[in-house]
Amino acid sequence: MAAVAATLCAALIAPGPARAQDDWPSKPLTLLIPYAPGGTTDIIGRILADKVGRILGQTVVADNRGGAGGTIAGTMLSRSNPDGYTIMLEHIGFAFNATLYPHLSYEPLKDITPVAYVGQTPNVLVVTNSMPVHNIKEFLDYARAHPGAVNYGSGGVGSAGHLPMAWLQSKQDLKLTHIPYKGSGPAITDLISGRIEAMLLTIPAVLPYIRSGQVRPLATSGAQRAASLPDLPTMLEAGIKGFDYEPWYGVFVRTGTPPAVVAKLHDAINKALQDPDTQKRMLEQGLAVSTWTQQKFQQQVHDDTEKWHAIITSLNIKMN
Repeated sequence: MAAVAATLCAALIAPGPARAQDDWPSKPLTLLIPYAPGGTTDIIGRILADKVGRILGQTVVADNRGGAGGTIAGTMLSRSNPDGYTIMLEHIGFAFNATLYPHLSYEPLKDITPVAYVGQTPNVLVVTNSMPVHNIKEFLDYARAHPGAVNYGSGGVGSAGHLPMAWLQSKQDLKLTHIPYKGSGPAITDLISGRIEAMLLTIPAVLPYIRSGQVRPLATSGAQRAASLPDLPTMLEAGIKGFDYEPWYGVFVRTGTPPAVVAKLHDAINKALQDPDTQKRMLEQGLAVSTWTQQKFQQQVHDDTEKWHAIITSLNIKMN
């Protein structure tokens, strides 16, 4: 009897898995950001890290692990302990990677789990001021009249600025020349100077240059007009049927993370997104935040992965 009592006592005080989940988080979290400091994802991630950390009562450390289209951070997350202490903020590029990088050391939809949707921002097609077009119809007509002569920049092959432009080119039977850069920053500099003629960019990345008159916006890529550019038509309005591209942002964990931990993290993120200060700071970055269920976000990621697999395969775009 004494032995049984001792065993029961030890079981009650042992910090087993259930106890660890109850205590989560008991130490700082690391938020992997798959892109360089200063970009939209980085800014959004740091806003979120600050607010979620306050809600959870632990520091959330933003850790930039840029490169290879976000797969460096994805690899790190897939190899982390499934305990909720390493998490990742990603955008729609996550849905590209299973197709662009068929030889990854991890399977994005199998080894990484979507937890919480953060928000979305449409992109905007902008051109250099020296280009003689002022709306999307004129751009398409000019491109058709000058096949191969119109060049557009992006942050690299397979980037979120490249794939939708390649898709647009295919849908509209255009012949454009793609100029890949190592990041969108240098490409924007060349767009302003006129070295390249067009780019499809997140609104936060280019809004200051639009407002200062350094580049000319033609249309946004979402289903509805952007709140920050209400006078600018969407590509759908301009007659480009089926072109609806609104990159989302969301938080992911390693698959196998305990459901109780995932639920706590999801709830903390949603609480942060409901805060008026967070919404204001996110909107300043052009991000329309929204609180979704985990299941809804998982379905969005799954659907976009399938959609972009078909598009990327049809365009025959491959990474080395």
